[in-house]
Amino acid sequence: MTQELDLKRYIRHVPDFPKPGILFYDISTLLRNADAWQVATGRLARAIAPWQPDLLAGIESRGFLTAAPIATRLGCGFTMLRKPGKLPGETVTLTYDLEYGSDSLAIQADAVKPGQRVVVLDDLLATGGTLAASVQLLRKVGAEVVGASVLIELENLGGRRKIDVPLHTLISYES
Repeated sequence: MTQELDLKRYIRHVPDFPKPGILFYDISTLLRNADAWQVATGRLARAIAPWQPDLLAGIESRGFLTAAPIATRLGCGFTMLRKPGKLPGETVTLTYDLEYGSDSLAIQADAVKPGQRVVVLDDLLATGGTLAASVQLLRKVGAEVVGASVLIELENLGGRRKIDVPLHTLISYES
């Protein structure tokens, strides 16, 4: 598989989903193409490796799809950032503001050892609220957040400005 493979060819655009006026970037078409998915995870792994993470944190739920296989490739651990009530044991929760309302993320209290180097991953960066909250939550449990990575960034929504760690984007769109 050539390094010049254009991964945008494997992202389906779904207009008016989940509601009218929204253009949804569907990664399921990338995931189900074995060659394109191998190239995508390889590129992400190469970008993340220099940060020397001990642990990758995936944001529910599509962030799990990228973080878990890349953790395997890099030989590091994996943890989940989930909606409250979805993780067993003691958890730490962070509530954060979105453009219209608020949301919450939780992590198991013992998921990160103090000072562990963590990279947080998600499928898409839009306005940045969830990714920024994830960085804050990881710091709250003692992580040294050394970077963040996403499959897709919607550049014109300005989410990157909310992220205060190095950010790697695999695919960018203007809208």
